[in-house]
Amino acid sequence: MVNNLNDQVVTALQQRRSIYQLGKNVRQDPADIVKLAEDIIMESPTAFNGQTVRAIFLFGAHHAKLWDMTGARLKSEVPTEEAYQRTLAKINGFKAAFGTILFFRDQAIVTQMENDFALYADNFHDWAEQGLGGAQQAIWTAFAQNGIGANLQHYNPLIDELVQQEFKTPVNWILRAQMPFGSIEGDAGEKDYLPREDRFKTFN
Repeated sequence: MVNNLNDQVVTALQQRRSIYQLGKNVRQDPADIVKLAEDIIMESPTAFNGQTVRAIFLFGAHHAKLWDMTGARLKSEVPTEEAYQRTLAKINGFKAAFGTILFFRDQAIVTQMENDFALYADNFHDWAEQGLGGAQQAIWTAFAQNGIGANLQHYNPLIDELVQQEFKTPVNWILRAQMPFGSIEGDAGEKDYLPREDRFKTFN
């Protein structure tokens, strides 16, 4: 049997890696980066076409403010000054990036769909999270194809209130992840894979 499958998607996904050494040497215009990410979110699937993914794009002083707030907020969560300095170094690595995308779930739509489709009510939260994951992976992959590095962080819910106050987000936008992105200033580490036989089953 001839394998005539197009595997360009796999090749693109292999380029997507967690890049932690990020810089500001990005050749693309911020407006073009925003449009690319917005277009991907618009075209990404969501359950019942709920379109529950929301995003805020931060550049310049707004990007720096996010990570300054995060660093300050984490001080009370870290047991020792030495540990805090290590944490702060990590945060400053994100701050060194070109920008950040904040990803949100629109809880108002999730709640409305729970009410409208009671038979599936227990699933809409999980389905909305799946929609976020799909959009995040697609943006991350598209960035990689354009020579832009990124990683995904989850400092929510610690910074939820700070983000809402600083960026005037609607109360129904629930922060779910932060994606710092920028020029690639260092390689990703090796990626380990579990054996396929432990992850997949096929029935013919």
